[in-house]
Amino acid sequence: MFRIANHYVSKIVFLLLFVEVLVLLGAAYVGAALRLLEYGDAAAAAHLDHFFTSAVAFTVAIIFSMSAMGMYQLDFDEGLRHPFFMKLMPSFLMAFAILALVFYMAPELSFGRGTMAIVFAVAGIGIFLARMAFFKSSEARILQSRIMFLGGGPLAKECSDLAARPSNYHRYNIAGFIPSPSEELCVPDTALLSVRDGDSLVSLARQHSVSEIVVSVQNRRGGFPIKELLDCKLQGIRVTDAATFFERETCQIRVDSLQPSWLVFGGGFDQSFARTFMKRTFDLVCSTLILAVTFPLMLLAALLIYLEDRGPVFYSQERVGKDGKTFFVHKFRSMRTDAEQAGTPQWAARNDPRVTRFGNVMRKTRIDELPQILNVFKGEMSFVGPRPERPYFVEQLIEVVPYYNVRHSIKPGITGWAQVRYGYGSSAEDALQKLQYDLYYVKNNSLFLDVLVLINTLKVVLFRSGR
Repeated sequence: MFRIANHYVSKIVFLLLFVEVLVLLGAAYVGAALRLLEYGDAAAAAHLDHFFTSAVAFTVAIIFSMSAMGMYQLDFDEGLRHPFFMKLMPSFLMAFAILALVFYMAPELSFGRGTMAIVFAVAGIGIFLARMAFFKSSEARILQSRIMFLGGGPLAKECSDLAARPSNYHRYNIAGFIPSPSEELCVPDTALLSVRDGDSLVSLARQHSVSEIVVSVQNRRGGFPIKELLDCKLQGIRVTDAATFFERETCQIRVDSLQPSWLVFGGGFDQSFARTFMKRTFDLVCSTLILAVTFPLMLLAALLIYLEDRGPVFYSQERVGKDGKTFFVHKFRSMRTDAEQAGTPQWAARNDPRVTRFGNVMRKTRIDELPQILNVFKGEMSFVGPRPERPYFVEQLIEVVPYYNVRHSIKPGITGWAQVRYGYGSSAEDALQKLQYDLYYVKNNSLFLDVLVLINTLKVVLFRSGR
């Protein structure tokens, strides 16, 4: 893993993305060369005047579409089986629609129908071969890294379970554990490393070909080998604490094993003027574009809501925003008008019986969220951010969920990292899981992460997952 604008990005995914960008650019030129063999030199030169721009547009459209279809959420166990083609074909169709719009607006960039067909065919073959090479390399353990854990208690067990699970982006080879005498042993005896008198952490790491040490000791008082860990770091062995390991591998911040000092002295939490200005500009641009594109759909949705039960089209509800200030959020009504007859707020749940027939469609496609664009224009919300909750639930969650108020340090969003990564939440336990994703976003928020959330939101809408 490495970081782009504070967000952890898999080296494997980045390398695959880089290779496929080259493949797609090459496919554009190969396809054009095959098509232009029948033309003379003058005609070919005239056609290729803007070809690099056309090739870049083609590459961006394909990469965007593949990202929206979740093709960069790799599954090495799945490999190149049936789901790969089920995602590749819709990706190409989406890219074709995007390119048709681009070429309609800028006809001088157009490939031509014959060239387009050849380019797509060459690109499909190239992507298949690139993916096959990546999955074969994973079988050869080229992508594995060897780690050991300092600690043998509950935290070390949880970290090792995370490292051992079939990961989309990493494959770890666990060398073993160095137990701490102050902790209850929670890992198998056979997994413990034999430490002889006089052995240092550096020599032990070298002996077992370890490239990373994960510090997973909860009690660090007395006998904690800080100097030896420093020696390891100076010798080129990565030293990672458990909180950072969880953040890197799950893209969330675990609150149950979190030290407050890690939040205080760690990086992130950028609330500078430059970041605020960029985020507000991003909010206004995205909201304006989406309002322009979806306005006819919003009119149709309003009509269908009214025709279903002759009730109100919109509903407004009090939510908690930045700095704990309340505001009224606006949505299309997706529930019956008597959804809360008892007067007590209730969690929304998957397959909620209070949801109307068309309301269920809107929730699956997120059409009900579109009126919140008005809240973005008013400055009460951002386009991307933590989901705003009702004051009734916030009061309860603050009492039982550590650090819950941290999510109120930025504006809530129409969509967010927690919504695209976790889905529905209908309990305090769900709220804890979503908070851990929200904390990751609050800590690492950037324009780059906002764009990733938007792409993932499109994937959620297309596959009808999440909330």
